Amino acid sequence: MIEDDFYSTIKFKSGEEIFCKVAASEEGDRTMLIISNPIIVEELTSRGKVTGYKFEPWLKSTTDDMFVVDMDNVLTMSESTDIDIILFYQDFIRKMNKTNYSKLSKEMGYITSVDEAKVSLEKIFNNS
Repeated sequence: MIEDDFYSTIKFKSGEEIFCKVAASEEGDRTMLIISNPIIVEELTSRGKVTGYKFEPWLKSTTDDMFVVDMDNVLTMSESTDIDIILFYQDFIRKMNKTNYSKLSKEMGYITSVDEAKVSLEKIFNNS
C-alpha cells in the first residue's frame, strides 16, 4: 500500500541530506520510500547570513527521477510545508526536465567509431 506523497527533507545514516517528494510503501515487514526528483539544497551565506540557496541533483550521473530507499537507511525525515522551498524545488525540477540535450552532429565535431579513431590516432602517433 502506497501512502499519499509529500515534500520532505531526508537525512540518511550516511550523512547525506536531500529534499524530495516522498511516498511511503509497505513491502511485507519493511517500509520503503519512493522518492521523486531528489535534490541537494545548499545554503549560500555572505558575512554569516543566509543569502540564498543552491539546488543540485542528488545523483548527477543518471536521468532517473524516481528511487526506492529502504527506511533502514534513513536517520530522520521531516515533512516540509515551507512554501518558498517547495516552489523553488518545483521550479528547479521543471527547468531540469525542460533541458534539451543536443544530439551529436558533424557540425559539432568529427564523429567516428572507436576502431576508426584508434587507427587514426595510431597513424598520428607513428608519424610523430
